Amino acid sequence: MKTMLITGAASGLGWALARAAWARGWRLILVDRDGEALADKAARLAGVDTRRVRHFALDLTDDTARNELVAALRDEPLDALINNAGITHRSSVARTELAVFRRVMAVDWDAPVALTLALLPALRARRGTVINIGSMAGWMPVLGRAGYCSAKAALAQFFEVLRGELAHEGVGVLMVYPSFLATPIERNALGFDGRPAAHARSSVGRVRDADWMAERVLDALAAGRRRLFPDRFTLFASLLWRLAPDLYHRLMRRRFAGELDH
Repeated sequence: MKTMLITGAASGLGWALARAAWARGWRLILVDRDGEALADKAARLAGVDTRRVRHFALDLTDDTARNELVAALRDEPLDALINNAGITHRSSVARTELAVFRRVMAVDWDAPVALTLALLPALRARRGTVINIGSMAGWMPVLGRAGYCSAKAALAQFFEVLRGELAHEGVGVLMVYPSFLATPIERNALGFDGRPAAHARSSVGRVRDADWMAERVLDALAAGRRRLFPDRFTLFASLLWRLAPDLYHRLMRRRFAGELDH
């Protein structure tokens, strides 16, 4: 039985991935900072078969807690690591406090990088795959999301390099680039001062649900794919950004005008 570790597993896309992977016969290690919600979700999956699920409540940006997790998993096989936990913000660059940008970068770049590096021995042993939930915001600018765009762009570049360096060892990297999803990451978005954003988000294209996305991620993993662009509209938008950046910016300012004063 193959083993998968999923971060941010107590809600949203992480929980959808956990359910989908469970249905496909994976053994799961679930990680989330919300201990109560995580324990509830793990219990829902486990039923009488507690051997197929373990869960750990911690903040992955806490170095000590993350090191304790890695130590607890020292003897665990690991066929797949899904770096899903994330955070975003909705606030204009000029108004946003630097601490908000640092928090987003810590969750969306530092934590997945540190966890992956710590678990490389387990991944090498099983010729496993790292799956990173990136974003189309890492490919093109999304107004009001400068920190998030920066973190996801850094994530993509780091793991594209890692892919090339580990290819001869059999460790795979799947980069996933979803567009807007109906998940708690947007409901929990930070505002300019680090408190929850008070204004509604703007979006482009179709807002997909987490279950739809989870199935496509697992299908891409099973197929050995390296990159997943599940939404054709946002792939088109990323090409527009490269081919006609001034037009892209005009359209983006029109679409996100309601957010630019926050």
